[in-house]
Amino acid sequence: MTTRPILIHPDPRLKKLCDPVAALDDTIRQLADDMLETMYDAPGVGLAAPQIGVMSRIFVMDCAKEKSGFPEPMVMINPEITWVSEEKNVHEEGCLSLPEQYADVTRPKEVRMRWLGLDGQTHEEQFDGLWATCAQHELDHLNGKLFIDHLGPLKRQMVTRKLEKLKREWAREGRA
Repeated sequence: MTTRPILIHPDPRLKKLCDPVAALDDTIRQLADDMLETMYDAPGVGLAAPQIGVMSRIFVMDCAKEKSGFPEPMVMINPEITWVSEEKNVHEEGCLSLPEQYADVTRPKEVRMRWLGLDGQTHEEQFDGLWATCAQHELDHLNGKLFIDHLGPLKRQMVTRKLEKLKREWAREGRA
């Protein structure tokens, strides 16, 4: 497993629609392992392939800290939402591609998702709480959308300016 660099907004790759994964092979399995390693190392609860510059419809998540505290990694290939609840939930979201930026985002409280697993089987599960928020957040990444796209234009512009400044500072320090 390899920890990969995470793209920071504004990077144009974060705004692109990702291509479906055509075949489950060793390259995809290695990508999933690297994504989990990168997510845990960051640390985060979710990571989508475009965040590491791979334009494929795959994301990983593990929100187990909310439940048992034991890792419960999930790898979702070509995920899709098959149902959303009418009831909404507000959750403070952050993103590994938007370091130190947080905002309240309103999303459906529960979602049902279908995806291809690393076992080659189609899975379907209903999520709520942090799991539902994370799944929707990561699926947004695969569609070229960031959590700040759910905010008003002024707040979104303010976050983008802060991150442009942060990227310049990191470049000067040799961290970017």
